[in-house]
Amino acid sequence: MASTLKNHKTAAAAAAATAGAAGAGKGSFGWLAHVKYEHLMAGISGGVTSTLLLHPLDLIKIRFAVNDGRTASVPQYRGLTSAFLTIFRQEGFRGLYKGVTPNMWGSGSAWGFYFMFYNTIKTYIQDGNTAQPLGPTLHMLAAAEAGVLTLAMTNPIWVVKTRLCLQCNERVTAGSGTGYAGMVDGLTKIYRTEGIRGLYRVCHANRCSNSPLFSHEFPLTLQGFVPGMFGVSHGALQFMTYEEMKNKYNQHRKRPIDAKLTTSEYLTFAAVSKLIAAAGTYPYQVIRARLQDQNHSYKGTWDCVKLTWRYERVSGFYKGLMPYLVHVTPNICLVMLIYEKFTNH
Repeated sequence: MASTLKNHKTAAAAAAATAGAAGAGKGSFGWLAHVKYEHLMAGISGGVTSTLLLHPLDLIKIRFAVNDGRTASVPQYRGLTSAFLTIFRQEGFRGLYKGVTPNMWGSGSAWGFYFMFYNTIKTYIQDGNTAQPLGPTLHMLAAAEAGVLTLAMTNPIWVVKTRLCLQCNERVTAGSGTGYAGMVDGLTKIYRTEGIRGLYRVCHANRCSNSPLFSHEFPLTLQGFVPGMFGVSHGALQFMTYEEMKNKYNQHRKRPIDAKLTTSEYLTFAAVSKLIAAAGTYPYQVIRARLQDQNHSYKGTWDCVKLTWRYERVSGFYKGLMPYLVHVTPNICLVMLIYEKFTNH
């Protein structure tokens, strides 16, 4: 009898502990239980590795994107090969890697934060059960939320990276001139001459004033951040497509949705999801690059859109698309493969 009573008390205590843990998990800080820093490290590893290998293509893509045919200070290239050879001949091997430092910092931190935020949000929605399917809407929501958080933290790095990539023939000493000697010099000069607005370069009042990421104290012209926010849709669409393809494929094979895949399967799904997302969202990258370019002067995001349409029509919104596709397809495949393999172990 005593033994039975003791067993009942033990079971009751265990149930109470489980209920308490569940209640804590649903509390204000319950999401912290789902934060796993291996996702952060996996993202950093994939981002840095892909940047080191593919930065020259990224640099060429940016120079194509800002070439509106009306700015004399911007070099003219006939194509991808012409751009590569011209930069190498005029600026040397180092010219192909201008802006690589902030690109490594930006890409590494962005992918690290993105994977950490995305998986934390997704696991929180699943309540810790990774085998529970979310569906396209919730996948899109988790990816969009992760994208907004990541953009807010990394946008200043991307501004400096873009400007360094657009320094075509300048050799600059830190602290002197109008150019930038490196990432730290760029961040310092932009903040000194343009303030916080320059680091988030153009967000109109009716767009940014309602953003939970910024307080009302920020001025009304945060350039480049609005098209960056539109760019969140690119990542959301890509990750939703990637996750749904993996889930449907595993379900077709009658396996759990979180079952591990082969290298070729990860690469295929990563490439297809990136191409689908790129097809519909590339124009925002052109607008964002032009707003961040110190060689151009626009009144805001809408002014940039109007001028691009007036002088270049549809083709202006897709300048640099070919080097972009050549760059992002192997890039996303490499990042996703490193991430999946890293977290699998």
